Formats: sequence, structure tokens, C-alpha cells
Amino acid sequence: MGNYKNEKEAFVSGMTGSSITHINLVSLAALASIFLYAALRTRLPKTRQFDFLMSWALLVLPLLLSMTLFAGRPILLSFLLMAPALALLSAPKREGPSPLPSKQPPTPTGIPRVKLPPLPALTTYRAHMMLMTLLAILAVDFPVFPRYLAKCETFGVSLMDLGVGSFVFSQGVVSAIPLIRDENYLTAPFLPKVGRVTRKCIPIIIIGLVRVLLVKGTEYPEHVTEYGVHWNFFLTLAFLPILQVLLHPVIIHLPISLLGILVGVAQQVALSRYGLKDYVLHAPRTSLISANKEGLVSLPGYLAVHLLGLSAGTLILPPTPSFFRRRQQALTAKGKSTQYNKDLDPQLPRQLGKTATELCSYAILWWTLLGVARLLEVDGKWGASGGVSRRIVNLPYILWVAAYNISFTLAYILILDMFFFPGPRPRKGSKPPPPGFPNHEQEYHSGLEGNPPELFEAINKHGLAVFLIANVLTGLVNLSIGTMYASDSFAMVILSAYAFAVCVIAWVWNRIEKSRKN
Repeated sequence: MGNYKNEKEAFVSGMTGSSITHINLVSLAALASIFLYAALRTRLPKTRQFDFLMSWALLVLPLLLSMTLFAGRPILLSFLLMAPALALLSAPKREGPSPLPSKQPPTPTGIPRVKLPPLPALTTYRAHMMLMTLLAILAVDFPVFPRYLAKCETFGVSLMDLGVGSFVFSQGVVSAIPLIRDENYLTAPFLPKVGRVTRKCIPIIIIGLVRVLLVKGTEYPEHVTEYGVHWNFFLTLAFLPILQVLLHPVIIHLPISLLGILVGVAQQVALSRYGLKDYVLHAPRTSLISANKEGLVSLPGYLAVHLLGLSAGTLILPPTPSFFRRRQQALTAKGKSTQYNKDLDPQLPRQLGKTATELCSYAILWWTLLGVARLLEVDGKWGASGGVSRRIVNLPYILWVAAYNISFTLAYILILDMFFFPGPRPRKGSKPPPPGFPNHEQEYHSGLEGNPPELFEAINKHGLAVFLIANVLTGLVNLSIGTMYASDSFAMVILSAYAFAVCVIAWVWNRIEKSRKN
């Protein structure tokens, strides 16, 4: 076991990565697959008995192929997906079902709960990020997964490096929900709010600690330079919401995107000017802190990524991208927003054109700043000895993750919410409903036709549980077979079965919950 453990650790160590262009091309399979799925859904009769199989074959299998058999030919895979999709567009679009009446139960006061308008693109984006992460954590243990897509040792860019940051960015996006739903959330009593968020994060901390015990107890192969001897990604995910709440007094007065960049710059200064980079790369592991130096030092960098995701969430989730800025202005002016303002109603019809325009502006900004960081050689000349680093989460890495995720979120919005399933435009002169009451124009957009794939809804709804199950299955596979000696054909069988099992669990779990509610 000891020899195999050492060989396995060497198998996933010392990587220098790929290029940003290649990673973008590999990721295009996700966009092409959802384009094909939407084309089929809008042109062919719906067959509910094959919903799961079609979703898995069109939305999950292409992701697996993109990082394995087609990793070296990403353009070919995208072409194979897009060709039938474009051909389907020539067929007439079938009529969608009539909108369903709202089934939202009334609250004890008789007023329905405020519910943000649905956005299939966001569900799809988050599910794709989750799936790419879940597939990669097992695929990396097989030779069929190219080494240039595995996590880089110190500097470089790879698909798995991007996956970690995207997971954090996505966490930040959905963390904007309470900021949008509750106009007084930012100004709520500080200590009780910190306590509530901390209690919600305790289960994730426990999972992280249990993982440490299991890894050490089973002598499971581990890559210490990822997070440290005891630290792991679960612990990072657990602490980020708590750190975000600590910054709420600042968020009231400062744009979240600016705050995220300031945290990123502070992280870079600490790395470059105050010796943190040398500490992480060269200091011996002689204490509990130094043993987990990667996890601790990278935490502020991941906080910056989380904040940039939070900023994106405040643009994407409300009906208009200026919604949260107006709320910040109201809070700054009055200290507490209590007066109803029609511009601050979260149930107005979405202005997706404005949202897309603002996301495009941010995408250009983050890609431009990343280019500037490269020209200025922030953290050295790009390559195996400098540039982007997930290990220390430096400023180039933060900008890369933000630029990528904003760009692909924009692409999902353009494909799903503006091309295939556009919502109705608000009628000229129409008045918004009173706060708390449903917007019936928006209900039309949330009918069956424009909903995201049920498989994606299931994965998002049970995200933490699915992530945990995938980690357990990954461990069981690695303890059962010598993955790094597996042939490509055998590896694809195992990986396909693993992907199918994870999706089946999420699907069945979601169906059971729905049947109980009905």
C-alpha cells in the first residue's frame, strides 16, 4: 500500500498545466451541450419517460468526454454537438405549455413570500460547474484524464485549478440571495447574524474534519501541497460565508466588486512584499499552522473570489442589475431602508438585456485586468515558475476565475434566457405589483417550457450532499482498483458509471421530495 500511495501521489504531482485558450475550448462543450439540449426541447415532442436518460446523455456525458477522450480535440467535440443543434433550428418551434397558476402557499399574514424570478441560465451554470468538478475529482486518477488538465503544482492554469475557483465563485453568486430578498439583511444586528451563519457552516466544518480522519486513517493518497496536511476544500468553503458576513458593514458603503479586488490586491501584496509566497513554497512544516500553510494563506484569495461571485450575484439575481446598487444607496442615505420603492421590488420582470450588457462589461474588465497582470508580470513571468497560482490564490488567479465565470454565465443567459426561452417583455405602462405579491407576467416565464433541466435542478438543490456522495464514491473507487494503471476503455466505463450513479442519486432524491410535497 505504501509504494502504491507514493506512486499515486507522484502521479498527480508536479503538473504545470495547459493554456487559458485551451481550457476555454474544453469548456465550450458545456455550452454546446446545453444548446443541443435546448434545441431538442423546443423542437421535438417531450417524452417524460426518457427525461433522465436524455439529460444525462446530452448534458453530462459531453462534459466527461471533453476532459478525457476529446481533451486534445475540444473543437471537434463542440462541432459534433453544435452541428445537429443548428440543423434542428430549421425545424418549427413547437408550442410550449400554458403557464401554470402559482402554487406558492400563503404565509400566516396572508401575503406570499417574496420569491426571486427564476433564471434557468443560473441553474445551468451552477450545475455545470458542479458536474465538471465532480467528474474531474475521479477522472484525474486515471491516465485517460490528460495530466495538463490536473491541478498545477504551484504556477500554471488547468481545468481542475479553474474548477476549484469556480466552485467558490458559484458559492458567492448564490450568497447574494439574502441580500436581494431582505432589504435590511446588511444592517441586521451583527453578532446574531454572524452566529446564524456560523451555525449553518458547522456541518461543512464537521465534514471537513471527518474527511481528515478518514484520509489519515485509510492512508488514502493525498496531495499535501494543495491545502496542507490537515486542511481541505470543505474547510475553505465553510469559512468563506462567515468572513463575508464580517465585511457587511463595509459592503453597505462600497461596491462589492471593488471590495473583492481590494482584498485580492491585499492578498497579492502580502504574497509578494511581505514574504507569504516564499513562506508557502519553502517553509518547513514544523507546526500546525505551517503544516496547513496553503489552506490558511489561500483563504483571503478565495474570499476575494467569493466576493466577486457575490457581486455577480447582485447583478444576475434581481430583475435589473442596478437593483442592489439602489438598495446600497438607500441604506447609506437612511441607515435602514423601510419605504417601498418600485425600483427596489425584486419581482419586477427581468431586464435581461441590461443584465447581459453589464455582465459583458465586467467580463471585458476582468479579462483586461488579467492581461495587464500578465504584461506587468505580477508574480513573475507566466509559466511553471510564475503567473497564475491556485496554490497561493494570487491576484492573476482571482482575475482569471472571475473573468471565466462571468463570461460563461453571460453565455448561458444569452443561450437559454434570451435565445431559446425568452421571457415576455413588460407591457408599456404596466405597474409593478405591491411588494410580496406575485408578478403574473413573470410567472409565464417560469412555466414548464423555460425551466432548467430537472437533473440540473436536482443537482443544485442537493449540491452539498451530491458533492459529499461524489467524494465518497471517488474514495471507494480509488481504494478498490489501481486507477493509474487502468486502460482508457476501462476508465471510461468506470467514469461513466460513476457519473450515472451520482446523477441517479440526485434525480431520485429530488423526485422523492417532490412526491412527498404533492
